[in-house]
Amino acid sequence: MDEKLFTIGQAAEYLGVSLNTLRRWDESGKLIAIKKDGGTHRYYREKDLEVFASDLMKFASEWIQDGIEFPGTFYCQTSSIFNARLTKMEYVLMHKPGFEKLYSLIVLITGEIGDNSFAHNLGKWPDTAGIFFGYDLEKRIIVLADRGLGILETLRQIRPQLPSHVVAVEVAFTEFISGRAPEKRGNGLKLVREVVTEQPIDLFYTSGDAEVRMRGVDKAFRVIRGQHILRGCLAKIEF
Repeated sequence: MDEKLFTIGQAAEYLGVSLNTLRRWDESGKLIAIKKDGGTHRYYREKDLEVFASDLMKFASEWIQDGIEFPGTFYCQTSSIFNARLTKMEYVLMHKPGFEKLYSLIVLITGEIGDNSFAHNLGKWPDTAGIFFGYDLEKRIIVLADRGLGILETLRQIRPQLPSHVVAVEVAFTEFISGRAPEKRGNGLKLVREVVTEQPIDLFYTSGDAEVRMRGVDKAFRVIRGQHILRGCLAKIEF
């Protein structure tokens, strides 16, 4: 059976990027097209597009670190776009066998992390407003990221004495210090920690050089110092 091929226009729509972006990715070897008609037309295998779009952590990490382009289908420029996509994910999860009890909690912590990025950077985005929000429910992974101020700089507006990213992230996950009104979903990252601790959900979260890794059965919360300083925030939820 012949493989399904997408034209460059169909591939651009599939990934949510421009034709010029696809041409740049092809020329750089990032996403290579099949050339036909003497090399004047580009085509893409459906499987290649699926595999390319599934590398969520790579896209998110490269974007917040170096501003590298990623499929626009993962970009939420505003909180309303994010919440619309979150509702869509919730609908799919709630109809997925085996997730009857867990889906609402997965949506809860995803919403907390995403809303946290928008609330803390409102009107203060260093460059690109909005967040990366991608998920692969077959692989049971959700990735969120922003190119915002980061936890330390955000909390220093309230507690200027905070000495490091590690201390700031620990405060964010253990204390309720937000100056904004309580939200319908709860108390930000503190609630995320409580849910992940009690449920079969794993979490990786980083901001600056601070890293939170909560995995396995005994998920003791602790913040460690990583090897690299990452701008903004990056989170991976596995379930």
